[in-house]
Order: sequence, then C-alpha cells, then structure tokens
Amino acid sequence: MTERINHLGQPIGFPVPDWQARPRPPRTAMAGRFCHLEPLDPDRHAKALFDANRQDKEGRNWTYLAYGPFERFEDYRAWAEQVCRAEDPFFHAVIVDGRAVGVASYLRIEPAVGVIEVGHINYSPLLQRTPAATEAMYLMMRRVFDELGYRRYEWKCDARNAPSRAAARRLGFQFEGIFRQATLYKQRNRDSAWFSILDREWSAQKAAFEQWLAPDNFDASGKQRQSLGDLQKL
Repeated sequence: MTERINHLGQPIGFPVPDWQARPRPPRTAMAGRFCHLEPLDPDRHAKALFDANRQDKEGRNWTYLAYGPFERFEDYRAWAEQVCRAEDPFFHAVIVDGRAVGVASYLRIEPAVGVIEVGHINYSPLLQRTPAATEAMYLMMRRVFDELGYRRYEWKCDARNAPSRAAARRLGFQFEGIFRQATLYKQRNRDSAWFSILDREWSAQKAAFEQWLAPDNFDASGKQRQSLGDLQKL
C-alpha cells in the first residue's frame, strides 16, 4: 500500500478506501478447541468464577485491576450483575470443560473508526498458562479482525504489570509507549503501557496462532512442541 502525498509533496497517511463504520461485537459465543467464550451471565458463571478466583490465595490477580479482590460471593455476584449489563466494557466468560474459569472484555469500542481494546482480563489459576488461555485471546482477535473488520486492536496495562506486558508481546502486540499518569485507581497513579495489533499485521499473527493451536503442536502430555514466539518469527 502506498502512502498518500498531498499537493505540497507531504506524506499524509495511507488510504482507507470505501471505509464504513464497523459493527459492534455481537452477543454470541466464540468457540475453539480448548475453550469457548460467551457473554458474562451471573446466573451461569458467577459462582464458578468466584470459586476459581479463590484458587489465587494471595489475591495477586487483583493487583492491577480497579476492583476486587472479593472476599464474599455476594460481593462478586453484585459486581458481575453490574458489569454484565454494560455494552462497553463487554465482558465475556472463558469456559473450559463446561466451567467458567476466567473473564476478558472488549472495551473502548469505536465502530466509526474501527478501533477496539481488550482488557479486564482476569484468568484464574485454573486457566493461567494453559492452551485455553492463549486460544481465548486468539478467538477474541479473530472476531475483531475477521468477523467485524476492525483496523486496530489495543492492549493497555499498568506499566508496572510485567506479566501483562510480557503476555501482550507473546500474543503479537507491538509496544507503542508509556502514557505517564494516564489514570488513577486504588488510590495510586497508573502509568499505562500501550500495545496494538493492526489489521495489516493480522494475517501473519493468525497463521502463527493457528499453527500453535494445532493438535500436532502438542505432545501426548500436552506440552507444546513449538512456542508461539518462534512461530511468529517464521
């Protein structure tokens, strides 16, 4: 694609011909081999999620979230009741073997310009470091780019959240920089690290994900043969 040049000879950006506003994410399930995602439903998911989160004995998962931890199920249920009604952020439960074990959401959804963010990711210990954890992120990306035709997919996190920054890079997001004191939560400043994947980068990323998720990439014990990072370099 060639960048446009104005009458003064100045580069003014790459063309986006016939652009139209994109649809909002639908309230339908996303199915994979290791997991599926469905809109958060407190009646079906809250108790399983609360129990799964209790496996995080020290409450580390809540350090970089603006809410939680929840000591009582009633409080977690009330939180789930509140957020499940929102269109933005749009929360999903990650289901493995019929049990909700994590959540993730679409947020800052901008159909007019085709930009959307993934966030509020809270994987319980039952989901962390499993193929389902990676597949859930792939399914959300696939919907954004293949089904909905968005131009840009964002990941933002507390700049001090080293595991989240590492996860973004592993999943193919490109680091863009730090927004200093971007927000305030839990009575402290947050510098935000920004990452993104663009539509023109998705084809290569999708191929790497699909090679990584393929059955022949895992041995009999479920251990990966090739890492996602290695496949992204091919």
